[in-house]
Amino acid sequence: MSDFSPEPEHGTFSERLMRGNVMAAACPSREILKHLTSRWGVLVLIALMPGKQRFSDLRRCIGGVSERMLAQTLQWLEADGMVDRKDFKTVPPHVEYTLTPIGLEAAEKVQGLVEWLEIMLPDILESRPAAH
Repeated sequence: MSDFSPEPEHGTFSERLMRGNVMAAACPSREILKHLTSRWGVLVLIALMPGKQRFSDLRRCIGGVSERMLAQTLQWLEADGMVDRKDFKTVPPHVEYTLTPIGLEAAEKVQGLVEWLEIMLPDILESRPAAH
């Protein structure tokens, strides 16, 4: 059993009311967590870490993402305040995406997980049961 309690015990009562509780079913943090930790959400955050990118650049950078999934992921991350979208209102369309300060902080957090995964991949693959 985990030592993690669904009820945060740290901080004053007003501090606890001000923060999320991802273990609570109704907490809006769960939807944001879903956006941040989805396969495409993580990859978009990492792809935007070096700086502004156009949609086509992101699509080329993130192998396997469909145009629809990339657009949807960018919309989610923009709605969550992680990504800024700048539309230059030109023809042909010119739109650039950048991480907000909070988006950069989130990207740095998930980058640690991705780096760990890439380093540990041989061990993880080796520990999988053999396929029949």
